[in-house]
Formats: sequence, C-alpha cells, structure tokens
Amino acid sequence: MTQDLAEAFARHAVSTRRADLPPAAIAAAKTFLLDTLGVAIAGSSGANVQTVLDLAAQWGPGEEATAWLGGRRMSAGSAAIVNAYLIHCLEFDCVHERAVVHPMATLLSALFAWCEREAARGRPVSGDRFLAAMAVGVDTAGLLGVATDSALRFFRPATAGGFGATAAIANLAGFDIATTRSAFGHMYGQTSGNLQAHLEGSPLLGLQIGFNARGAIAATDLAAAGMQGPLDVFTGRYGYFSLIEQDVHPERVTSVLGREWQIEKLSHKPFPSGRLTHGVVHGLRDLMMQHGFAADQVAEVVCRAPPLVLRLVGRPNVPDPASNYAKLCLPFVAAVFLAKGRCDVPDFRGEALRDPEVHRYAALVRLEPDGNTDENTLDPQVVEVRLTSGQTLSITLPRIYGHPAVPLSAADNEEKFFRCCRHAVPPVPEARAVVLRDLVTGIEQLGNVADLVAAVAGKA
Repeated sequence: MTQDLAEAFARHAVSTRRADLPPAAIAAAKTFLLDTLGVAIAGSSGANVQTVLDLAAQWGPGEEATAWLGGRRMSAGSAAIVNAYLIHCLEFDCVHERAVVHPMATLLSALFAWCEREAARGRPVSGDRFLAAMAVGVDTAGLLGVATDSALRFFRPATAGGFGATAAIANLAGFDIATTRSAFGHMYGQTSGNLQAHLEGSPLLGLQIGFNARGAIAATDLAAAGMQGPLDVFTGRYGYFSLIEQDVHPERVTSVLGREWQIEKLSHKPFPSGRLTHGVVHGLRDLMMQHGFAADQVAEVVCRAPPLVLRLVGRPNVPDPASNYAKLCLPFVAAVFLAKGRCDVPDFRGEALRDPEVHRYAALVRLEPDGNTDENTLDPQVVEVRLTSGQTLSITLPRIYGHPAVPLSAADNEEKFFRCCRHAVPPVPEARAVVLRDLVTGIEQLGNVADLVAAVAGKA
C-alpha cells in the first residue's frame, strides 16, 4: 500500500466546512441526526442502561457533559459512553451498509460530549459547524469500511467509528493536518471492539461503541496537548489495515473523499433489530401484501442471503433469548413479524422474548447461502414462503427497505422519531418531541449545539 490514508483523512478533516456540503448531504445529516436522537431516547428502555449510567458516573465524575438518560452530569468521556450505549442498545440506529458500520453511534456520542465541554469553557459550537463535522466523521468511518473486502473480524461500528469521531472533533477543534494525524495515532492505541459480543448477544456490544467514543475525546485531548501519536496508523506495518482489516483497496478512499459524501449513503433501520434481519421482514411484508395470505397459512420461510447475513444473524432460535441475542437472530425477528404483524421495541424485551407463538413461527424459518462471494454485502436477498396449501411464493429484493434506494420517507422518519419518544422510560411528551424535531430541522440557526443536548435530556 503506497497511499497514505492518514494524510488523506486528516486533510479532509481539517479542510471541510459547511459550505462544502451539497444540499443532499445536509438533508441526510438532519435526517439521521433526528433518527439517532430518537433511537437514543428509546434506548432509555433498553437493558442495563441504569447500570451503565451509574458506572460511567463513577468512572468519570464531573460537570463537563450530559448523559441523555435523566440529564445526569459527568465527564465528557463518561457521557460519551452512556450516550453511545443508548444509541446502539436497541439495534435501531442507522448503518452504512457497504462499510458494515453504524457511524452515528460513536460519532454523535463523542461529538456532543466534546461540544458540551467546549461550551462550558466559553467556546460554544454552532449548529452550522456541527453539520460539517458530522459529515467528516461519517466519511472517515464509512470509507474505512468501504476500503476493505475482507470478512468482518472485529466490530467495525466501534473500530472505524472511533476514527470517525476523532476526525469530527479535529474538524471542530481547528487542528492542522499534523495534529489530526497524531490524534488518529492516539485513537489507534485505544481502538477496540470484538465480534464475540455480537455472537453471544452480549450488552458489551454497545459498550464497545462507547469505549471508542470516549477514546476519541481522549485522543484529541492528547494531540491538542502536543503529545505525539504514531502517524502511519492505517497503512503502516502494524497499522489498522494490517492487524484489524485486510484485503484493502486504498484507492476507494482517495478517489471519493470530498467528492462523494458518505452521509448520503446511510440506511435507516425501520425495525429495532440487526440490519441483516431486515430483508426477511421486508420480503414477508411485501409477499403478504401482494398475495393476501395470513401468517397462520405459512408452512415454511426460506431466506437466501449473502454470507454476511448467514454469519452474523443466522444463529439458531433459542427458547429464552436475551434481548440482544433475539434482535440478532433472523428466525426470531421473522417470527415476531409473523406473530404480531410488526417489529417494534416492545417485541424484544420481557415476556415477549418467551412468546410461544413467536417461537412456533421461528421454527418455520431457515436460511440458505445464495452463492454470493462478497463478504460485506447484505443484498440481494430472496425470500420464499411455502404455504400450507402447498403453494410457493417468492420475492427477490435487490435492496432492503431503509436503503437509500428504498428509503423511508420524510414522514416515515418523523413517525419513527415520535414512536421512539413514546417508547422512552419515561415517555417523552409530544410537545417536547416537537421542540426537539424543530431544533434539528433548524440546526444551522443554533448558536450552541449544547442547547440540543439539553432538549434531548429534558433539561431545556
């Protein structure tokens, strides 16, 4: 590898401004900012959130930033951990499909905490500047995933996400290229995130995102203080693309950086489950609408999908799954839709996880490989349903609902946001949700994005 990706990412981070973003990128930034805040608010109903909140406050007490759950104040790094966990714990946050990265969870949790700390020091960050930093962060995290053809070995939303958050903070901090490269080096020293947590459905999965969000704040602090980090962290002998990712194509980064905005390539999650489970729900929904059959007429469901789907969500249904396991189990997610005609937040917690009707339908669902050799794609997929009458129905999905080619409408995005607010513990009153939506819509007019945090935490 001859291209210096650290130099390329650093140059992009320090030079990008709001005026560089096309209207489509700005619209996407607002769409997925609202979406991410909504799923974080709903995340207050997730498992282990109080434990994470209490421990994070012990790890980093202080008054620098706000944990969105209850508005508790703590250090910026600890607030980033809590808020990252809130964003990801329901498996409801947006994703860059080609990169296999959830960029917003690490990015926004770190960025908002850093901005709050800056505001407390008399240096508020405007919404206009915040939009540019968001775009930089998504470009960095997304293109780190796009650059590789290797099968996922580490948890990319955490590993790539940390570099995205570092680039975004560097943009707001006014770093030069050398300081930004140093910050990348300090981030690399903290980079973490394993797939074992994903395999077992462990709540550590969301915490790994939080650890890297905290790492991004620490990395930029170290670089700002003049402490030198390693420089060739992506393409060096022991760099990111040697140890964490392989089969790398640097030209995929350099050919589009600053030209194609990755924030426009994000996919919604219409359902609170692993994105790789969404194809079977999309297929079942469309087949049932087109052919008019009911769930109790289904004898078998077969999903033919690429290797990424089989590897990450092809796990067996179990009688009493943990919430995280169930959300990442394709047969269970398909069965939820068949049993209830929906897939929503309450369907993956408490007694719903042991619903005998759901488990009866899950036993009818199986996955098969489709012969695709791409280790980083989730489509196309084929969903086939055999009815009790013997009739077989099939649908091919070139893209899955939520992808930019099959997007949620603006109205659907708002509906998801308001529904997430109702799922919060306690539920967010609609009047407050409307205020929050309007703040995001007009974020360019915000003189201090900390005001947005106060609204999310119910302190405005």
